[in-house]
Amino acid sequence: MAGHKAFTMTADIPIYFCHPGSPWELGSNEYTNGRLRRNLPQNSDLSIYSAEDLEMIANIHNHKPRKALNWRTPAEVMTNALTQTGSITPK
Repeated sequence: MAGHKAFTMTADIPIYFCHPGSPWELGSNEYTNGRLRRNLPQNSDLSIYSAEDLEMIANIHNHKPRKALNWRTPAEVMTNALTQTGSITPK
């Protein structure tokens, strides 16, 4: 992920990557990739999509509850983490 070090330092949120040769760590990544491919087929040219299209796709995926997140959405988890670190203030 480009910029992960800057994000980690700014938001004080660690980012973890799967270890090479450890396929059991890939489960949620592969699931997410499969869901994204419903809207963006593999090897899609992203330049054919408008910023609004990509934002809509991101919103669909970021606001869908996930079992791995105890049925919270990625957006809720990120907002909570950023609020706890003081990176953002709650509304």
